[in-house]
Amino acid sequence: MQRKMFVLFAGLILFSLLIAPVGMAGAQVEAQVSAATDNTSPPAQTVKLIFIHHSTGENWLADDNGGLGIALSQNNYFVSDTNYGWGFNSIGDRTDIPNWTEWFRSSDSPTYMNDLFNESGQNSAYTRTLTNPGGENQIILFKSCFPNSALEGNPNDPPSAAGWLTVGHAKYVYNEILQTFAAHPEKLFIVITAPPLSDSTYAANARAFNQWLVNDWLTGYPHNNVAVFDFYNVLTGPENHHRYFGGVIQHVFTPGMNTLYYPSGDDHPSQAGNQKAAAEFIPLLNIFYHRWAGATVPTHFIFLPLAIK
Repeated sequence: MQRKMFVLFAGLILFSLLIAPVGMAGAQVEAQVSAATDNTSPPAQTVKLIFIHHSTGENWLADDNGGLGIALSQNNYFVSDTNYGWGFNSIGDRTDIPNWTEWFRSSDSPTYMNDLFNESGQNSAYTRTLTNPGGENQIILFKSCFPNSALEGNPNDPPSAAGWLTVGHAKYVYNEILQTFAAHPEKLFIVITAPPLSDSTYAANARAFNQWLVNDWLTGYPHNNVAVFDFYNVLTGPENHHRYFGGVIQHVFTPGMNTLYYPSGDDHPSQAGNQKAAAEFIPLLNIFYHRWAGATVPTHFIFLPLAIK
């Protein structure tokens, strides 16, 4: 049995090396390999999805920028969103990482979440081509904006209840809200990591925290109703990816490339960056949906860190 497992692991490593794209010299590749075949096709029935965001998410959704809204419709997702001023106590104003405990772990969370699950309106401009199928939103995307990649502290700081925009407190927040997500297996929650900044002051901390979210945060979590898309990583370089490629989910980053590669005159990602992120996100969203819905239930996952020379 041990020999068979060794052969399997060696084969997976060789396979990942073979599928690595040309031009990735020096990149770090992490391949998430599932025992079942993942499904990148759209849901068979229209699925309601809501996106919590501010200006970066607004640009990502926009038809003339990232095109995510249209792409979601083309993949059978009926999209709604929140923005500034939305909801009870104007909770839509507050989307910094520390605010997620107010959304999902406070005494007002039942109200916020009920409103979130039942919102069917648009709070930014994008084309919706589908008819509202009725019922509650099944998928909740949520993303922090600026300056949430300016995390103070140190890259390896442990979770801490103290602080605000720090590595330790950010880990604490995500650990807290995971408890609420575990209590709602009927919903699919997808974290969209905060976009990178052009300023490199805290860039190493941002990289380390997002690596923690992708690789460590969900270790041991028993459900398929939480996933992470590393929007941050996709925007840090042309060869940096979070995508489905060659039969695996591939998380590729180039060491040292931790700042915004696709500026638009400020730290809002450009159209090119947003379109790249949309193209990589949609197949992953379909995979996350099918895993959650039970169409494909992975029985085991292996993370294989590979250094492509």
